Amino acid sequence: MDKKGLKDFLKKLWHFIWEDNSILSWIVNVILAFLIVKFLIYPGLGLLLGTGFPVVAVVSDSMEHDGLDFDKWWNEREEIYSSFMISKDEFLSYKFKNGFNAGDLMVLVGVGAEEIKLGDSLVFLGDAPGPIIHRVVKIDRNNGEIFIQTMGDNKDKNKGSRPDEFGITEEKIVGKGVFRIPYLGWVKLGALKLVGMA
Repeated sequence: MDKKGLKDFLKKLWHFIWEDNSILSWIVNVILAFLIVKFLIYPGLGLLLGTGFPVVAVVSDSMEHDGLDFDKWWNEREEIYSSFMISKDEFLSYKFKNGFNAGDLMVLVGVGAEEIKLGDSLVFLGDAPGPIIHRVVKIDRNNGEIFIQTMGDNKDKNKGSRPDEFGITEEKIVGKGVFRIPYLGWVKLGALKLVGMA
């Protein structure tokens, strides 16, 4: 193909992708958008934020506060958090003190175990098929190693920590939640359900 032929082909392709309103053009645009997000934007964010999972959709209600105002929620959970020596004032200083909901999108940053603090929303690999995001309630140090315990905020779903939430070590840490985008995770969850992966 000569230069003029290549130039004509690229003009037609540009017109097809950006100006044509045919169903085929729309399908190609959706596929291109998916490929750009999956292979450029997502890995780029991962590199920038230092984690292989820079954005996760919250898939369960284990961190929901069931629409309760903080004081009412705390009154129902105070005993369990007191057993971890976490006071109401401490909890009020935590990021996401009001929890978050299924369908929220969480932006993560990669962190080492030594950077984790009580109250952080830690994303880790446990026994579930995907990453788990729960609140850090205990940090133990033993012979230079750090062991983390987490627990979900939801009072009905979490009477305590799950078996895989005890002794979380650095190699299981995916990152910690730093920013929440309400409802946007439903797009990902809907797509996973559509293809039978959720």
